[in-house]
Amino acid sequence: MILSNTDTYGEELVADAHLLPSAAVGQKTGDAIKKYIASDRNPTAIIGPGTTKLGVQPSPVVAAFSSRGPNPITPAILKPDIIAPGVNILAGWTGAVGPTGLDSDQRHVNFNIISGTSMSCPHVSGLAALLKAAHPEWSPAAIKSALMTTAYTAYKSGQKVEDVATGRPAAPFDYGAGHVDPVAALDPGLVYDSTIDDYLGFLCALNYTPNQIKSTTHRDFTCQKSKKYTLGDFNYPSFSVPLETALGKGAASVSSTIKYTRTLTNVGAPATYKVSLYSQTQAVKMLVEPSTLTFGAQYEKKSYTVTFTTSSMPSGTTSFAHLEWSDGKHSVRSPIAFSWT
Repeated sequence: MILSNTDTYGEELVADAHLLPSAAVGQKTGDAIKKYIASDRNPTAIIGPGTTKLGVQPSPVVAAFSSRGPNPITPAILKPDIIAPGVNILAGWTGAVGPTGLDSDQRHVNFNIISGTSMSCPHVSGLAALLKAAHPEWSPAAIKSALMTTAYTAYKSGQKVEDVATGRPAAPFDYGAGHVDPVAALDPGLVYDSTIDDYLGFLCALNYTPNQIKSTTHRDFTCQKSKKYTLGDFNYPSFSVPLETALGKGAASVSSTIKYTRTLTNVGAPATYKVSLYSQTQAVKMLVEPSTLTFGAQYEKKSYTVTFTTSSMPSGTTSFAHLEWSDGKHSVRSPIAFSWT
């Protein structure tokens, strides 16, 4: 049996277990096979010996089946957060079920090749445990921040990480902050830390009632009526900016100003960090204040504000940018996503 990809999965090849002898091919090869079969009265094929290829490039790539943004529930929070190895991962396998997981599959194996979130999640979970062992005083939010702000989005050649589904460069709605980098995450320089109170404030910004908060957190908490809660000020390592758009043909352009505040915690040596901004669009002007942060001690905290001045764009338009704090040794990078609705 030959399984050929459609344009949805492009050249993605996933090593699924089958009950029948099977071969999986990408869309281009599949199209060529179909053309050959249709043009030859006696099509033939040869099965050659299996080989192992090393140094396959480009690598890594965003899997075709990987979940994508934007966040449909809370647009002000960028999703996904990060990507990690999750395609064709060889790992131990229970003998309770066959490699396909089907009731009819009576085979028993000690190892299997699986793809999906069930494989990338263990990688990230293991890295979180590694960071916790190296920095036992770090909170879960600090660990998450370290993994996100040190992730990479380009290959050593400088080319952007590829989306295998399209063959084009991927973007934050595909990979979030990027592909995890374990070594860099051990020494991120700065982290975006969050406490339980920050998450309670996040629920308040979503207009949760005391009963809804209790059902979620198992604690009694009432949002303060005198306090202004905003999703944009949730101390997340990434930025997502939902924007308004002009309504109807000939509608006047809508300009608006949005401010997000973030707090950084120094987890390295005393240093001075300067900010850099990179953007794909001229429709959004960005200003960071202050543009320099000086930390004199470990675990010192400093806050900054990003002001986004935007122009209206057609509904459905998306664009991306990123913000980076650097002391010359560390690069603390945050993706920024703009969505006009």
